[in-house]
Amino acid sequence: MPEHLIAELINGDLYTSPLLPPRHAHAASRLGFLIMAPFDLTRRGPGSWVFLNKPELHWGRDVLVPDIAGWRRERMPRIPDGVGIELPPDWVCEVLSPTTTAHDRARKMPIYLRAGVTHFWLIDPVAQTVEIFRSQSGCWSLRTTLEGEAKARIEPFDAIELDLSVLWQR
Repeated sequence: MPEHLIAELINGDLYTSPLLPPRHAHAASRLGFLIMAPFDLTRRGPGSWVFLNKPELHWGRDVLVPDIAGWRRERMPRIPDGVGIELPPDWVCEVLSPTTTAHDRARKMPIYLRAGVTHFWLIDPVAQTVEIFRSQSGCWSLRTTLEGEAKARIEPFDAIELDLSVLWQR
């Protein structure tokens, strides 16, 4: 696969998508910083997590590459060696772009649910929104949609207040 494309297998079918445009990659990087600093980089923070950007998740005939994924450290005490992680993340975030929105919503969301991901976020840097979903009774439940410069405690990182305006700054 060319380096400028991300390849994923969904039900055994190959799908490719381009890397995130710079504005979208910037929002993903800033979100990573907001949650990694208190939840991963320091053991004295409010939570003990492991975060990975663009991890390759292997579940049967499905190989997905979310923009950011996080595992509670008690579930993933060590980052696995080798390619592909079979342990479902506790949290996944996809950054929507014009070329990935339908793919992320229609194809990937159901697989994350089936795999056992509990928390799922969709970030749209153009609309400046964050949609927060939680797995509940075998379905995704939309918990809230935040926009613009909102400051909020968002599960599963509700131990701290996140300033979403940081995601949209250029």
